[in-house]
Formats: sequence, C-alpha cells, structure tokens
Amino acid sequence: MKKTLNIDPILLSEARRASRAASDTEAVRLGLEALVRHEAYQRLRSLRGSEPQAKDVPRRREAPAGE
Repeated sequence: MKKTLNIDPILLSEARRASRAASDTEAVRLGLEALVRHEAYQRLRSLRGSEPQAKDVPRRREAPAGE
C-alpha cells in the first residue's frame, strides 16, 4: 500500500541508522512493528496481578549444565 507521509528527514535518518534498515520503507516498517510489539507488551503488563486466584503454572526447566 502506498501512503504519502510527512516525516522529519533527520528523524528518519536517525531511525535508519539505529535500525540498520536498508531503506526508508524498511525503517518505517521496523518502527511500526516495534510500536505494535510495545503496545502488546504494555497490555499484557497491565494484566499482571489481575487474577488473584490464579495458580502457578508448572514449568519444565532443564537442569543447568554441569550439575
């Protein structure tokens, strides 16, 4: 999909450098993906402790190497 966006060229340049994106399009895509991940994390974080009757979930963990 094509969109016309007004983006500060300095900000876009910094984003490209920080993300090591090969193109402006890739830099914008990576930034949008990071925003979506961050918001999903914040929603999950807001649920922390919201179920006081929840029981611990058993987890399988491998013994550390050398023990």
